[in-house]
Formats: sequence, C-alpha cells, structure tokens
Amino acid sequence: MAYSNFTLESVVTTFQLEMIRSIGIFSEIEPVMPSEQLATVLAKKAPLAVAIGTVKARSELIVADVLFELWEYFENRVSLFSGIDFNVDVEDGLTGVCDFLVSLSPEQLFLEAPVIVLVEAKNAEPKLGFGQCAAEMLAAQRFNGERGNNIPYIYGAATTGTEWQFLKLDGKRLHIDMAVYPIGQCDKILGILSGMVAQKA
Repeated sequence: MAYSNFTLESVVTTFQLEMIRSIGIFSEIEPVMPSEQLATVLAKKAPLAVAIGTVKARSELIVADVLFELWEYFENRVSLFSGIDFNVDVEDGLTGVCDFLVSLSPEQLFLEAPVIVLVEAKNAEPKLGFGQCAAEMLAAQRFNGERGNNIPYIYGAATTGTEWQFLKLDGKRLHIDMAVYPIGQCDKILGILSGMVAQKA
C-alpha cells in the first residue's frame, strides 16, 4: 500500500485515529496579504490551469506559486519540496511520492526533520485528497519522531489549486476543517499556511 491508496476511511481505521470534523478551525488566523507579483501571476495562471483541467497543471500553475510565496515569506528559513519520495514505513504503507511538503529546516538539498506541512493536489474536490494527505501527515509524524525532532502538530492541505481545505494532526486526533477556501481568498490561505509553519494554527 502507498499514500495514494489510502482513503479517509482506511487511514482512520488502519491507524485508529479519532477524526474530528468542524468548520472554520483555522478561521481566526490572521490573513497574509499576497505580494503583487503572486496576485498578478494567479490572475493569469489560474484560468489556464482550470481550462487544462489536470492535476499537473493545477500543481504547476497555482499550488507551486502559492507555496513559493510561503517559502519567500519565511525568508528561506523553511524548505519546500515537490514530487519527492517520502518512504517512511513500508510495512504500514507509508510510502510514495508527496506532491508538496514543507520542512522547518532551511536545508534545501535534502529533506530534514521536522516536516510540518503536506500538500496534496487533486483535480476534483479537495476532500478526495483527505485520505492520502492524512497518511502523509502520519508519515511525517513518524519521520520527525525517529529523528528526535517532535513537534506538537503536523498539518495538511488538500487542494485543487482553486479550492483549499486544511487538516491538523494532533497525536492520534485528526482534525478536518470542512470550510473550503477559494483561491480568491489567497490572503486567508497564505495566513493559514503561515500559521501552520509557525505552529500557531
């Protein structure tokens, strides 16, 4: 089994997670205004990504730019990876490729703990990525622990690029925010992602 094979039901059952659904658990986080450059880029690229209609297009033309803005916001104090193998536990199926992940380490040449945010891109509804994203979050939790770099929370995002939903892993409790944040609220999306990196979400 690999990350992509997990559904939300199977990941909750397999790892005996307590699933907590709520609306707006990240709503109190202060927005972060996108740069003029990001706003311009998204205005141009988002319609093209939607027209192409593939996960690859949405990842390359929308998600990557949002996460690059996050990376710049923290002035290179974090590292950003795209499409890398993240093989943590073969026996438990915590293996495969992550669309995007963010580490609190500034090391960019290889992945160092602690991994804090996993972002899974989907072509249709964001919730279709919940299972895969949650499995990657569990892998990050183990990856960090094995390296003696435990952090209180691991975060996740499932996104179509134009719609974002967020998750939070607190021990064995998986919090799912049922609120959907459209890319038009990019300031809110950046605020939530920034809060995750700062462990304030």
